[in-house]
Amino acid sequence: MTMQVLDTRRDGSGGYKVDVSRGERVGRVSSEWFNRPDDERFLSLNALADMVRTRAERSKTRVLESALIHVEASRDDPERLSLMLPGADAPVAPTHWSFGQLASLVGAPAAYLRQLPATLAGINLQYGLTAHRAEQIKTMEIENGHLELRAVTGPDYGRIFDHELVEAVQRIAGNGTGDTRWKVPGVLDWSTGIYNPRVDITKDTTTLYASDRDIFLFLVDDLNPIEAGKLPDGSTDLYFRGFYCWNSEVGAKTLGMASFYLRAVCQNRNLWGVEDFEEITIRHSKYAASRFAHEAAPALQNFANSSPMPFINGIKAARARIVARTDEDRSDFLRKRGFSKAETGRIINTVLAEEGRPPESIFDFVQGITALARDKAHQDARLDMEGKAKKLLDRAA
Repeated sequence: MTMQVLDTRRDGSGGYKVDVSRGERVGRVSSEWFNRPDDERFLSLNALADMVRTRAERSKTRVLESALIHVEASRDDPERLSLMLPGADAPVAPTHWSFGQLASLVGAPAAYLRQLPATLAGINLQYGLTAHRAEQIKTMEIENGHLELRAVTGPDYGRIFDHELVEAVQRIAGNGTGDTRWKVPGVLDWSTGIYNPRVDITKDTTTLYASDRDIFLFLVDDLNPIEAGKLPDGSTDLYFRGFYCWNSEVGAKTLGMASFYLRAVCQNRNLWGVEDFEEITIRHSKYAASRFAHEAAPALQNFANSSPMPFINGIKAARARIVARTDEDRSDFLRKRGFSKAETGRIINTVLAEEGRPPESIFDFVQGITALARDKAHQDARLDMEGKAKKLLDRAA
C-alpha cells in the first residue's frame, strides 16, 4: 500500500523534502560504490544477468581426489604455477583467489608461497595436496580463452550461483531501471534537502555491481514514498522501501540480503534515515541451495509485495506512546534499559537539539539512541545500540 504524498513536500522536479537527521545511516552500499571499478558496474539487471549467466554456462564444477592433482611450474614464466587436473586435456591456471583457496585447504600459507620461486612453491603445494587429509576438493573451472580455475572449495560446498540471485531479483524488479516500482535509487540534494528519485543511471550512479568474485545489488521503491506521521514542524515524514543483496559463487562471501525503510540516498550512496533494518545470510554449506529456494527468495518476494502498514502503524504507535514527562522520567527510562549516565545525557541532549524539546515518546528516544549509535566508532557498540532502539520500536508496535 502506498500512502498519499502531500503536494507541499514535492518540488518542481518531482522530488520531495526529507529529514535525514532521524534514523540510522548505513554505509554498506557506499563502501561498494567507492570500491568498484568501471568494469564491475552495470546499468541494468538485464546486462548484469547476461554476464553472470554466461559466466556460469562456461563454467563446470566437479569433485576431485586432491592427491591426483599435479602441480606444474611454467617454463615460460617462473612466477606462474598451473595445475593438471584428472581428466583434463590441458593445464588449468588458478586465479589469485582460487590459489589462495587451494593453499588454505591443504594448510599452506598462500602469502608465503607467492613469495617463492614457482618451482619451490609447486613442491610445497604438491606435498600439501598429496597429504591432504580430507582427500577431496570441489573445483570450479571456466573456459575463458584458456582454462582457468575460479574456485577451490571443500566437497560439500553448497554453491548458489550469482545468476540465481540476480534472476530472483529480476522477478520483482524487472530490469531495475524503472520498468517496475523497484529501481536504481535517485539522489539527495544536500543544499535543499530535496530527494530526487529520477536520476539517469550511469556508471557513477548505478548500484548494480559484479566482479569475478561476487555480486552486489541495491534497489529502492523511491517513486512511491510512504507517509508515516508528522515531523515537529508539521510536515510529512516520508520513507521509501529499499533492499540490497549479495553473493559469491566462488566462496568469497555468504549469500545475504537486507531490507529496510529509508528516507534518502546521497550521491556517495550512503543510506540515510534507515528504519526497520532486517538482514538474513546463508552460508554456502551443503544445503545452501535449498535454503535459498525456501527462505531467501521468498523473503525477498514477500518484502517486495508486502504492505507498509505494519511499519507505519509501528512508527505512529511509537510517536503516540508517551513514556516520560519529567527529567527524572527520562533519565530513569534510559538507565533502566542499560544506558550509562553519560549516554543518557547525550541521548536527551540530542533530541533537545533536534526537536527543540526533550524526549517524551518512544519514537523520540529511538531517534536519540540511533543518533548516538552513529557516533560510535566500534561496530559492535553501534550494533548493540541500534538493537536497543529497534527493540523499543518493536515493543511500541
